[in-house]
Amino acid sequence: MTDQKTTPTGTGFADQPHAYDPVTQPQLFDAVIRKRCVAFIIDAIIILALTVLAYVAVAVLGIVTLGLAWLLFGIVFPAVGLGYNALTIGGPNSATIGQRVMGLMVPMWYGGKVTPLIAAFHALLFWFSLVVFCPILLWAFFDQRKRCLHDILAGVLIINRA
Repeated sequence: MTDQKTTPTGTGFADQPHAYDPVTQPQLFDAVIRKRCVAFIIDAIIILALTVLAYVAVAVLGIVTLGLAWLLFGIVFPAVGLGYNALTIGGPNSATIGQRVMGLMVPMWYGGKVTPLIAAFHALLFWFSLVVFCPILLWAFFDQRKRCLHDILAGVLIINRA
């Protein structure tokens, strides 16, 4: 028998280049921070409306279940917020409603599609950074790709739709 050593063909995951380059494709990153801020306000209003509807549903359900469903009040806002991001960013349009209105989309850094789990993780990291240390969001002003730290940790980009 011969001693053959097989080497993997192709590059490893860490060796993959970024799919979106701010030097060769600057139009993808133009005014992204401003658009993200407006999109956040639009999405916050939508999430607030959905949360109010969910609170009403839990209240009615609580009456029917003699108060047992009222235990769900504590998880309504997190469930609505994470679910909204998971279904919209992780959905076919790869953007929340506010991001679509502003002409943005959310791909993975290597060009792939964001899964609902990563979208929920991204939203969780955002809310954590917003509550714990809000100035960390200013990182986007110093990043070439206009990414915040929660974007980097989740492996996503926010870019203009082509």
